[in-house]
Amino acid sequence: MSKSYVQIDPRDNIIVAITALEKGMTVTVQGVKVTLKENIKQKHKFALRYLAVGDDIFMYGVLIGKAVKPIEAGCAITIENVKHASAEYNDSREIVSWTAPDVSKFKGRTFNGYHRKDGKVGTSNYWLVIPLTFCENRNVDVLEGALAEKLGYETKKDFAVDTDALIKQYKAGASNEAIFNTPIITTKEELSKNRLFPNVDGIKFLKHDGGCGGTRQDSETLCRLLAGYITNPNVAGATVFSLGCQNAQIAMLKDAIKAIDPSCEKPVHYLEQQKSESERKLIEQAVKHTFIGLVEANKLTRLPAPLSKLVLGLECGGSDGFSGISANPALGYASDLLVALGGAPVLAEFPELNGVEQDLINRCVEEADSKKFYSLMRAYSKAAIAVGSGFENNPSPGNIKDGLITDAMKSAGAAKKGGTSPVVGVLDYTEQVSKPGLHLLCTPGNDVESTTGLAGSGCNIIVFTTGLGTPTGNPIAPVLKLSSNTELFERMNDIIDINAGTVISGDDTIESMGEKILDHIIKVASGETASKAVLHGNNDFIPWKRGVSL
Repeated sequence: MSKSYVQIDPRDNIIVAITALEKGMTVTVQGVKVTLKENIKQKHKFALRYLAVGDDIFMYGVLIGKAVKPIEAGCAITIENVKHASAEYNDSREIVSWTAPDVSKFKGRTFNGYHRKDGKVGTSNYWLVIPLTFCENRNVDVLEGALAEKLGYETKKDFAVDTDALIKQYKAGASNEAIFNTPIITTKEELSKNRLFPNVDGIKFLKHDGGCGGTRQDSETLCRLLAGYITNPNVAGATVFSLGCQNAQIAMLKDAIKAIDPSCEKPVHYLEQQKSESERKLIEQAVKHTFIGLVEANKLTRLPAPLSKLVLGLECGGSDGFSGISANPALGYASDLLVALGGAPVLAEFPELNGVEQDLINRCVEEADSKKFYSLMRAYSKAAIAVGSGFENNPSPGNIKDGLITDAMKSAGAAKKGGTSPVVGVLDYTEQVSKPGLHLLCTPGNDVESTTGLAGSGCNIIVFTTGLGTPTGNPIAPVLKLSSNTELFERMNDIIDINAGTVISGDDTIESMGEKILDHIIKVASGETASKAVLHGNNDFIPWKRGVSL
């Protein structure tokens, strides 16, 4: 794709500028010669033909907007001359066939993961500390202070100060000079090398602002989400703090865990403060339960597992005008490869599927799933309109600045993450992935709410495409950042894992890039390479309260 402009689909009547294009330049598309009437910024679009007021505008072969002003051929497509429009859809399917990609390069490949008793395999091995209500967040903080740094796990500080070393020197009668020359600084990296439990990747502290107040449905949803985290294969066990009087009761969480895994054998320790002798006693018990849990979790080692055990979350955020033509379709090809290998990719962010609903409905294997997706999308759209913020308000200022000017344009590119394979399951928020194949999961487009939901539905690894850059991570599922352009990869290399900008330059095809993505996924899943989000300790966790969030 090393040209200076591209028509993504033969049906498109707008063209993408791969590089900045100057006024007066003549371009040829499908035998049509167009002279640019103005400068076209990189990632933005221009009209291939004259568009009258009310004319439909197509990109990716789908309706993405309507002209609100006359647009001459060669003029830029902007928020001033185009408004959002998306195709209508219904719950009737037109079954489409699918040809799986060639997976011979990956046949027999495995990843080294943590095998759980329920047959799932984790890409990581974490212990969770969870409050059932925001009232217990302080106790979570106390537990983190008592355990994380001492056991060699990540700390919010860039380094640790070992004052104990100076105390020992003083008690031993050392001179002032000896005390001054005693090393007391330990870096994050040095701390992690000295972990007491090398087979436990960390202790994750999932603070939140829910569990009481709000609606009863919010607390029920929170418990189902937390149950999804506890039963996620990346988790060995959990310590749960309860105040006692909150809406999100211990029994509610236990029922939610049982609904996911009736024979769950993971150790989960429940501590209720209102039944404790004192706060100090509560913390003492929590520390001891957690420590013993870590001892047991450390007995597990990584062993080979088939790629069919990967449940891959598909996410995007900070998207730009290249996301839908490089990073997203490349991830979509990796998704198709994983489906062909027996794995389970999960496409979320329902507000960012606006305009491609019918395509996804047609790909549903079961009629019940097509109707469920139709119902969820209609309900979500209706709720957004009811508060005065329909899907058309989804693109952010950053999206618009970098060429994504309507929600349907953004959505058509975002949906490419899901590849082309059949949809075998449609899940509402907190429902679990339970079989191989592509799933659709109802979450907001909000990056952290969505990644939080993906991990809560069973994803053991997530790939996050971005055109503008984002540090987002997740407490339990490694999040890999995939850039849509090389400039971003080079400028924000400290937080970006893979560069799909090579698709734009022509150094990679969608297919070759997709294979590279899957190869990198396998390395991270095996613990050979750490994702940048894990290295930086990005543990973003925001439960969705089911209100309108785009």
